[in-house]
Amino acid sequence: MNAESLPVLEQHLLSALSSPPQEIRRLFHGRGRCWPGLEQLTVDWLQNQLLVSLFKEPDQAFLSELRAMLARMTETEQWQASGAVSMLLHYRDRDGSPLECLWGVINDYPQVKENGHSYQLDLGRKQNNGLFLDMRNGRQWVHDNAKGMKVLNLFAYTCGFSVAAIAGGADSVVNLDMARAALERGRESHRLNGHNLNQVRFLGHDLFKSWGKVRKLGPYDMVIIDPPTFQKGSFALTRDYRKILRRLPELLTEEGLVLACVNDPYLTSDFLIDEMNEEAPDLKFSERLPNPPEFEDINPESSLKAMVFRR
Repeated sequence: MNAESLPVLEQHLLSALSSPPQEIRRLFHGRGRCWPGLEQLTVDWLQNQLLVSLFKEPDQAFLSELRAMLARMTETEQWQASGAVSMLLHYRDRDGSPLECLWGVINDYPQVKENGHSYQLDLGRKQNNGLFLDMRNGRQWVHDNAKGMKVLNLFAYTCGFSVAAIAGGADSVVNLDMARAALERGRESHRLNGHNLNQVRFLGHDLFKSWGKVRKLGPYDMVIIDPPTFQKGSFALTRDYRKILRRLPELLTEEGLVLACVNDPYLTSDFLIDEMNEEAPDLKFSERLPNPPEFEDINPESSLKAMVFRR
């Protein structure tokens, strides 16, 4: 990271805060490599908290200049009129991913809105806060297509897709993830939206040891697959994704939909298309969902790939 690039970030943020978003949004996406010298930095607006995230430990000169620039921002008219209650600095590359409050008072468990739906976040305890903002259009697609459907949400994490599906009129959703604490966060998000939890199941299981249970609860009209690139001891994308795809014919209804996702910068959209053709050839590629405009990437194939397949 290059301290000489910080004036660009400062102007970008002041412009964004002159009319702050009403919902949770990314304000600056250095990870897309469109801003030289700022590739390991992102800034998110959590409706009234500004979250600056460092994905790589910077040198002391950069960190000092960044802190000074952020301190100057809190004295501007844009900041004071934004309604912000805190400014946070997240060291994602440090042990424990510590979160530092630079200004104001942190709200550890903010409730935020996206596409009109409420989500419960959890700040300062892990690398991720509970909602991947680049998947906003994916959650909207699920909302728009899930009416009357039985939905299976694999690698559900905090159940963002589940919230969108029930809000869109899905009959039921089965969420599966090994992280039971994340599923509990998802349960809370459903409560925030006033959803009937009798329509939602939360399975804290290892998918590859639970095929029988998953199949028994089906068949499903929609299957969502949004796995991590790597999860120690349980999942490696290039090795294990195909094991899921080959099970799709037995999980889906005759006209079932699949939203399959990959967020590995080294794998292109052809990876999913080729793997699906080999493992579940009756599922045909339909479309790749566009990423939100604020997630501009110098190479679109390095960014999130959210791909729709239809039987």
